[in-house]
Amino acid sequence: MPPRPWRCVMRQEREHAEKVFRVVGSKSDAACSSLAASWRRSMERYGLDPAWSRAPDLIEERELAQRRDELGRLIDLAAPKLDQLFGLVGASGCGVLLTNEAGIVLEGRYAEADARTFRDWGLHPGADWSEACEGTNGIGTCLAEKRRVTIHRDDHFLARNTALSCMDAPIFGAEGRLLAALDVSSARVDQTEGFNRLLAAAVAQSAQAIEACNFKSAFPGARIITADTADVDAAVLLAVDGDDLVIGATRAARRIFGLEPTGPIKPRPAVDIFGRGDGPTGFEKAERAAIVRAIARTDGNVSQAARALGIGRATLYRRMRQLNIDR
Repeated sequence: MPPRPWRCVMRQEREHAEKVFRVVGSKSDAACSSLAASWRRSMERYGLDPAWSRAPDLIEERELAQRRDELGRLIDLAAPKLDQLFGLVGASGCGVLLTNEAGIVLEGRYAEADARTFRDWGLHPGADWSEACEGTNGIGTCLAEKRRVTIHRDDHFLARNTALSCMDAPIFGAEGRLLAALDVSSARVDQTEGFNRLLAAAVAQSAQAIEACNFKSAFPGARIITADTADVDAAVLLAVDGDDLVIGATRAARRIFGLEPTGPIKPRPAVDIFGRGDGPTGFEKAERAAIVRAIARTDGNVSQAARALGIGRATLYRRMRQLNIDR
């Protein structure tokens, strides 16, 4: 659909569009920001006009069902987390959305009283919120840049979206590839940037929890070890089999330990990744604590502790010796 004549655009929309054109065409510091880079992509790569007022593109029901089937397991695992997140933010007029890697909304949670509002904004299953369709927005920019983003009101590229505040976090699969985005959106006029920061933290936490659940389900027979790391924005997990070989890693763990960025990883002895040095590493601390807790819960019965940990008795004894754990 061609852009509306400028005289038909509301004053605020016109001012926003003029601002976007001005920043994209400028060489100032503001034009070098990550937001300006997204605006520039929206205009130059995707050929969008910030004054466009068309509704978001919708895919057909049959295609939506197919897209949902493609992420069936993830959707099932994510559902309780989406419900939990909505329980935290829904009363404040926010909606919770889950999309695939292409920006198609697959799942939505919003209060019944707000359902019409979210549908009017195009925030509902089947809507395409990729940068290619909507320009700079929480979902599309999160997926394009593969990182957490908050797109607050005038940060949006399209003037018609500038009433929205969107907080998003990416979700990566067990093989390190981008699978989805988790979004909390609101069109409340009194929504502050401070409140957005709280929402963004909740979104990031929920995205990590979904990614961790999905990773664990991909390695049902493995021991899952969590890294002791300062990286609070991602799930840092390794899957270790009964022979103490690392057979899986989340995207963040792959980055931290220099493993293959995507796809299956080459099995490696856990000790080669964890290292030794003068003291236990973060992973060893986590593993040691898990073993000690399991043994304590079984009153020192190593066989029962091994079953609780999902490993063999001999493997547990070997790890106890290596970690200097006295039954």
